[in-house]
Amino acid sequence: MIRYQNSSEMAKRLADNVKQVISKDAGLFDFRRTDVPPLLLIVDRRDDPVTPLLNQWTYQAMVHELLTIRNNRIDLSKVPGISSDLQEVVLSSEHDEFYANNLYNNFGEIGSNIKELMDEFQAKSQSNKKIESIADMKAFVENYPQFKKMSGAVAKHVTVVGELSRLVSKYNLMEVSEVEQDLVCQSDHNEALKRIRALIMNEKVREIDACRLVALYGLRHEKHSNNDYVGLLQTLNKRGISEKNKGMLRSIMDFGGSRMRGSDLFGQKGAITMTKKFFQGMKGVENIYTQHTPLLQETVDQLVKGKLKEAAFPYLGTKQLRDRPQDVVVFMVGGITYEEAFAVYTLNKTTPGVRIVLAGTCIHNSTSFMEEVSLGQQGMY
Repeated sequence: MIRYQNSSEMAKRLADNVKQVISKDAGLFDFRRTDVPPLLLIVDRRDDPVTPLLNQWTYQAMVHELLTIRNNRIDLSKVPGISSDLQEVVLSSEHDEFYANNLYNNFGEIGSNIKELMDEFQAKSQSNKKIESIADMKAFVENYPQFKKMSGAVAKHVTVVGELSRLVSKYNLMEVSEVEQDLVCQSDHNEALKRIRALIMNEKVREIDACRLVALYGLRHEKHSNNDYVGLLQTLNKRGISEKNKGMLRSIMDFGGSRMRGSDLFGQKGAITMTKKFFQGMKGVENIYTQHTPLLQETVDQLVKGKLKEAAFPYLGTKQLRDRPQDVVVFMVGGITYEEAFAVYTLNKTTPGVRIVLAGTCIHNSTSFMEEVSLGQQGMY
């Protein structure tokens, strides 16, 4: 079974191509019969250009946003005072217990957990100093591989978390992120505009972060009667932003502006979504840095509950799924994010009997997304 985003020509084309491949090599896809056939849902990044533009605060997503993960490796060679053995480190949830256990923990929790890891390591290293007999030596040698592995994990994660902390402080990212989250999740236009203007002219804020704030404002308040997107662009010009970043801002609006999206990204049309946002605003949120939930979370949740509108996500062909799906593969044309991976992880945990796999053309951080959009809008894909 294949469903695709109706507003996306790319999603429709990919759905057709996948169906052709399945029809051509039917034997390859006939390996397991189930009562409910697996479902492939194809969506388009264009429908949610906001998620890849946001700062992240869970460990894996934060590392990718600020340090960039390539093939499970991160380059730390530019970290001040870095030792030669830590200039490139591997972060793999298969081989690194601390990383696996903390993938989706927020930055505050990571700080506490890294302290516990250090305390445990120090306790073990102290006990290993008492080598007074052959039996002690034998025990030390037997435990040494694990001891050495733990020592490496401590050094690696202390270095990574330390660098994340340095960058957050240096570039004022907590304040930037707070404004981003309020901008995309709340509706106070005037307050958002005032805070963005102040941050744009703040010397601690990087040019790329100032541009992201303006891009998010342009997407969020595109139809607002008092929209001052042009005024923010003029403020950026006064700051002296590069021609490359000016072009990038134009590209993002061309790529993901309201006329290009098929969804109600900011929940301004649906009564249910507006009511949900109202009550969220009334009771506040647990963490001001993680107010945002990606559009994909709502889309997949609706799919699993059998409420995803067929007009927006039609089936390819005449067959339709009558029962709740059990195996779902979601593929996003244009790339996914680690925030969306976390959303799917959460849905898998909270939806018994359903297995959801997320895939996409790549895993974006804000830099790679903006670069790809700029290239795409120039016709260079």
